Amino acid sequence: MDQKQVEDIVANAQFGDLIEFSYPVGFSHWGVYDGDGLVIHFAIADEGDFMTTFRGYLQTVIPFCGDLLLGDTKIRQQPLAEINVPDGAHILISNNRHACEPSQEGEMRQRRDALLGQELPYNLFELNCEHFATFIRYGMAVCNQIPGRTKNQECEEATETFQNLCPK
Repeated sequence: MDQKQVEDIVANAQFGDLIEFSYPVGFSHWGVYDGDGLVIHFAIADEGDFMTTFRGYLQTVIPFCGDLLLGDTKIRQQPLAEINVPDGAHILISNNRHACEPSQEGEMRQRRDALLGQELPYNLFELNCEHFATFIRYGMAVCNQIPGRTKNQECEEATETFQNLCPK
């Protein structure tokens, strides 16, 4: 990961900012800045030796994908510099990619606290990292990188999944 990009994000990001890891192949991984150089995001769930070996093999065959999310994911807090992204990825603060109003910081923190550590099934179209990040920031799940889908439209299924894990 480009250390200068990491330093720029850490120096400029505010809690709740959307962090986009823009991959060279045209799609992105998304997380939310959690302060002090930390990001919360969909990450690989705890897995056994077989899956770890299989994932390592896939990453050697498909090196441009970073961590491949297969099956279950776990919402984790990690240092920005430790998130596995492919060579050539650009890291950006991307608060302007969704036509939504950000929630109050307290609401974002409540959602973060409720979801941190949760394991969820990954689904590219219905429950992905961009859905998670936008739910934390806006209170609704949106994904603008799926071809053929209307931009800035709420994915109600993802929003409901996340809401059901948050206290009322």
